[in-house]
Amino acid sequence: RISRSKRLPLLGYLLQGIARRDAACVAAEGSRSLPKSEVPMKTIVDKALVAAAAAVLASTAYAWNEGGGEQDEALHLTPDMENGMEVYEVCSACHLPEGWGLPDGTFPQLAGQHRAVLIKQLSDIRALNRDNPTMYPFALPESIGDAQALADVVAYIEKLPMNPEWGKGPWGADTPEYAQGEKLYKENCVKCHGETGMGDVEKFYPRINGQHYNYMVRQFEWIRDGKRRNANPEMVEQIKNFTDKDMKAVINYVALQPVPKDQLAKSADWQNPDYN
Repeated sequence: RISRSKRLPLLGYLLQGIARRDAACVAAEGSRSLPKSEVPMKTIVDKALVAAAAAVLASTAYAWNEGGGEQDEALHLTPDMENGMEVYEVCSACHLPEGWGLPDGTFPQLAGQHRAVLIKQLSDIRALNRDNPTMYPFALPESIGDAQALADVVAYIEKLPMNPEWGKGPWGADTPEYAQGEKLYKENCVKCHGETGMGDVEKFYPRINGQHYNYMVRQFEWIRDGKRRNANPEMVEQIKNFTDKDMKAVINYVALQPVPKDQLAKSADWQNPDYN
């Protein structure tokens, strides 16, 4: 596996190679006409460079939880909740002061998520191990601070009460789609995410109960299709044969799983008093 320190320079080298290739192909091919059966040099070199770049990216995709660095540092720091509240003000522009995100799935519900999961995801975004161009500039140390700030803000988020009216799927508990989703969940997901979707904080498995249906569908699809580079490779393998119908059914089931009442806000009208 290619180390993180060598990965980006190597990708830069490959991109430079494409530019050099273009110049070389122009010089080599000149103005001569190529028979239709002859593959241009440009195409051959293109395929080689793309394959090499894919191999580099693949080394990133399956380095799921290397640990170390900022992630481990933040996990072992004592959080300052007061500073966490101040740091979260940056996050609240998208995730709302309550940490509830949006039911349409544009932004996930963060409130109540496991501290370790949040630290891992923030660290991955900051280290360019998870692609999130919208969030990236707001997650940088220049925007929210160092590892201590990570420890502070995630501790604050974890304690926020969750939206009692999170985004649900289209099928109720009396439908065949719900039954299919339940079957798929119990056969494929319960081992990691638990009977009701509470996840596993020690293994960095997120809680998925209470999360917006539309957000989970998008993330599931990206993980299945290899578009989320920091996905757990065990999950990628587990769901690789899920159809779109399977995907929507299982997420529909998850979105209807209960959240403990003591972790919910008293109503959907609750407003975070820290920002009033």
